[in-house]
Amino acid sequence: MTAEELRSIISAGLACEHIALEGDGRHWYATIVSPAFEGRRAIQRHQQVYATLGGRMQTDEVHALSMKTFTPAEWAARPAQDD
Repeated sequence: MTAEELRSIISAGLACEHIALEGDGRHWYATIVSPAFEGRRAIQRHQQVYATLGGRMQTDEVHALSMKTFTPAEWAARPAQDD
């Protein structure tokens, strides 16, 4: 899977203002900014992202996904080096 394919899958299932991805096709690190994360704890945010992937985690299309999740307000308030 390419970064663009993964970005498309996530953004199709979750309204995102920003998605940054790094990885090797199976192991990914993502930074995701979405208003859908408002009022949710980190585990709930991650579950939302995993839900967009559906069975791709079980079929090993995406072997591992580490992520940082932010609301738009949290993203705007972060130190610039987190880009």
